[in-house]
Amino acid sequence: MAGRIPQHFIDDLLARVNIVDVIDGRVKLKRAGKNYSGLCPFHKEKSPSFSVSPDKQFYYCFGCGAGGNALGFLMEYDRLNFPEAVDELAKLAGVDVPRDEGRPADHQREQEIKRQFEALEHSNRYFQDMLRSSSERERAIGYLKQRGLSGQIAAAFGIGYAPPGWDNLLQHFAHLENAAPLLEQSGMVIHNEDKQRYYDRFRDRIMFPIRDVRGRVLGFGGRVLGDDKPKYLNSPETPTFHKGRELYGLYEARKHSNQLDRLLIVEGYMDVVSLAQHGIHWSVATLGTATTAQHLERLFKLVPEVIFCFDGDAAGRQAAQRALGVTLPVIRDGQEARFLFLPDGEDPDTLVRREGEAAFSERVTQALPLSEFFFRQLSEEADLSSMDGRARFSNQALPLIQSMQPSLLKQMMLDRICEITGLSLEQISSVIDLHQATSTPAAPTAETASQPAPTLNPYQQARPAPARNKPTQSGHRNLVNQAISILLHRPDLARSTPPAADFASISETNIGVLIRLLHYLQQEPEGSLGTLLVDWQDDPDHRADLMLLNEISHLDPVMGDVDATRLLEDTLNRLLGRRHETLLDQLLKKSRQAPLTDDEKRELQLLLQSRQP
Repeated sequence: MAGRIPQHFIDDLLARVNIVDVIDGRVKLKRAGKNYSGLCPFHKEKSPSFSVSPDKQFYYCFGCGAGGNALGFLMEYDRLNFPEAVDELAKLAGVDVPRDEGRPADHQREQEIKRQFEALEHSNRYFQDMLRSSSERERAIGYLKQRGLSGQIAAAFGIGYAPPGWDNLLQHFAHLENAAPLLEQSGMVIHNEDKQRYYDRFRDRIMFPIRDVRGRVLGFGGRVLGDDKPKYLNSPETPTFHKGRELYGLYEARKHSNQLDRLLIVEGYMDVVSLAQHGIHWSVATLGTATTAQHLERLFKLVPEVIFCFDGDAAGRQAAQRALGVTLPVIRDGQEARFLFLPDGEDPDTLVRREGEAAFSERVTQALPLSEFFFRQLSEEADLSSMDGRARFSNQALPLIQSMQPSLLKQMMLDRICEITGLSLEQISSVIDLHQATSTPAAPTAETASQPAPTLNPYQQARPAPARNKPTQSGHRNLVNQAISILLHRPDLARSTPPAADFASISETNIGVLIRLLHYLQQEPEGSLGTLLVDWQDDPDHRADLMLLNEISHLDPVMGDVDATRLLEDTLNRLLGRRHETLLDQLLKKSRQAPLTDDEKRELQLLLQSRQP
């Protein structure tokens, strides 16, 4: 802005206006004694709890606690920032907003933005006039009638027509100084630098003005009547128009009803207009882009429920997956997102014209809730009857749910994962951690030619190891996984390893799985992966172990040119060495704080001797 708005002007402005007049144009009020009452516009209610006091120039809702003066109401209801709310209130009072002197550059930019808005509004009026008076208007009117639109709906959405020709709009603005650069900045004309000339961006197209919540024209979408490409053309990004934030039809939806409780997100302008023609005035469309987090945050401030509408084909499913990924981090308690898939070959425009409002609205009520779509989508891609499938399902689902805001819905979805897999959340998290730890890329080496990974299902063929590079660094977690992987490939080596109990005091990730694997193979001399599967798969305490073993066998394979016996011996000795270091550190710390027992002194002496070369 060019400068601060003086406080004395704000105080005077609030004294000039009547809050009842400000609110009554947006909320239906009835006199109730000295005050006025009505249904609160900020939450759903059946009996009035919203009160407006002309004496105090204040509003308050006894239901949700919303309250404030006329400026606060405009900011909350019309979603305006403070300067915009002051401007709006000043218009009602018929006064100009004074500003303290600011930087010249800011003042110049503000004037440029103002001129762009004026140019866009003049362009909109021109296009609407051309729909009535152009010599080519019959083609445009015929198209709109063919799509089932009435003149009333066309007027409500401000639909117009850009006639054929290279400079119609330029000629219309010819009387203005520097019109061509202004129209270029507004996105209405294109500058050909080679020929040093300007020409109209929109030609022979049905024009759909894109408005902000205040009704100001920000840009346009144009639908071609001839064979030109693209079929739909949007205004480019300008200082007034940002595709990732705006939604077509939002202004019209709010203008039609102040009590919106849901909004349907569709793909095209004609979908929005055609739905309104058939009585569904609560749809909006993105502007040639996928739905963004900014879109959703904005919509959830207005309504508690958003429904995505997609075609039922593969492209629609992919678009739904993207929308799901955007929605999960945004949605909160009290908000709902659902997913509607239309029959193949149909879009909202064609379907509502064929079925009518009642049938289409019934489809909307049957739309899948977010959680149901989420689990159905992931379940279709994984075989939940197998360990591989459950591991894949968990690996995909858990990180997505963890991206959500803390909420009851998030907790219920986490509980649902546990129900599907039969595992606890801690067990599933171990699988996810393993994937993250073993997916670090590394430079290829001579050792990366690995043996085929063993399968834990004796009725499945062993699958080749995934195309992943093993980490070059030898971290604490890798030693445990490496020992497990060797034993999975060579279970017979467990007979010559130290007893499983020797590893009990080691504090490493997955050490418990290694201990239980060693214990089983040492107690069952004829044991194999097949017998282990039979013995463990129905034991809830071991079910997560099987999943981890399955993942480790594929993500951390045995190197093909290494002696497995020597590698296992070295790996386990290094782990036991860590055990000794841990015990030594513990005893040394304890000796500084309190006297050691005789047994502890002997153990400390042995540990110190073992460190000597």
